[in-house]
Amino acid sequence: MRIQSHNTLLIVDDIPANVSVLFDFLTTCGFKVLVAQDGESALQKAQYALPNLILLDVMMPGIDGFETCQRLKSNPKTQDIPVIFMTALADTENKVKGFGLGAVDYVTKPIQQEEVLARVNTHLTLRKLQKELQTQNQELDAFAHTVAHDLKNPLNAVLGFSDLLIETAPKLEPEADGYLKNIQKGAHKMLDIIEALLLLAGVSKQEVQMQPLSMDAIVHQVRDRLAFMLKNYEAEIILPEEWPVVRGYAPWVEEIWANYINNALKYGGHPPRVELGSRKGSNKKIQFWVRDNGEGLTPEQQATLFTPFTRLNEHRAKGHGLGLSIVQRIAEKLGGEVGVESTVGQGSLFYFSLPAA
Repeated sequence: MRIQSHNTLLIVDDIPANVSVLFDFLTTCGFKVLVAQDGESALQKAQYALPNLILLDVMMPGIDGFETCQRLKSNPKTQDIPVIFMTALADTENKVKGFGLGAVDYVTKPIQQEEVLARVNTHLTLRKLQKELQTQNQELDAFAHTVAHDLKNPLNAVLGFSDLLIETAPKLEPEADGYLKNIQKGAHKMLDIIEALLLLAGVSKQEVQMQPLSMDAIVHQVRDRLAFMLKNYEAEIILPEEWPVVRGYAPWVEEIWANYINNALKYGGHPPRVELGSRKGSNKKIQFWVRDNGEGLTPEQQATLFTPFTRLNEHRAKGHGLGLSIVQRIAEKLGGEVGVESTVGQGSLFYFSLPAA
């Protein structure tokens, strides 16, 4: 049984007999089939017609299939079109090369028609599902951003009026005063969650200019932000004498430090002892780290740390669990990575890396 389709396929092969057989077979199966006999004409037809899938021969006159695939994948208009190689080259090296250039599959000559149909339908289905998922993710992201943004105004109103009542209202009964302060505290927590969601969404979509960073200035700014917490926890902060220069985006890097230090205060010892530093990483990157004197983490806890809405320890401190997922998203967007080194009873070291300047 053959699946009917309105999808357009592009066959690229310089041997007329091969093209003729595939053309007739796939047309019978309900596909609209275009044909090109060399790489240059394939690039032109793909650019113009935007087929749903390309069957590409490896050995052709002029530019071969590998170069044709590379050029298709470097063109924003054609880079998402699935490419299936048709080849008599069955050795592993050429298969790996094809996949490395962006091909999704291959069929070996002599061509088996039913195999081609099965592979074509599989990858068309996968591509359709990918597009649907991308659309749903975009819609969900836009919805979440809009909801979060629209919630800020009424929440700010709640905060403003609760602050005003606390400052100006006649002395309330202890129970009523407690209710009012709980309203204020809850509104602040909701606002923190909204800000975190907006930051998480913004990191995904925003493109930033990477520049050399003054890490000393960024850390100083974070210490000012967390001054109340530092005083309240009676924390000891240990800083290095100097910082290496890396490339990044200062407002985002500030958020990484703020999240890491915030957690070190909440989950550190009594009082917290928080040490900051740096070390050389791999691939010309620098790792920056925050070490605490807390209880440490089990391997199971470490495995879920950077998952959204996962909290470090609900018994020590309550939170929405977005901080570390934001840290990971930022570091990856800036070309770095994140991680943790921890042993139960010996504290934890959280790190992130950035490209060296």
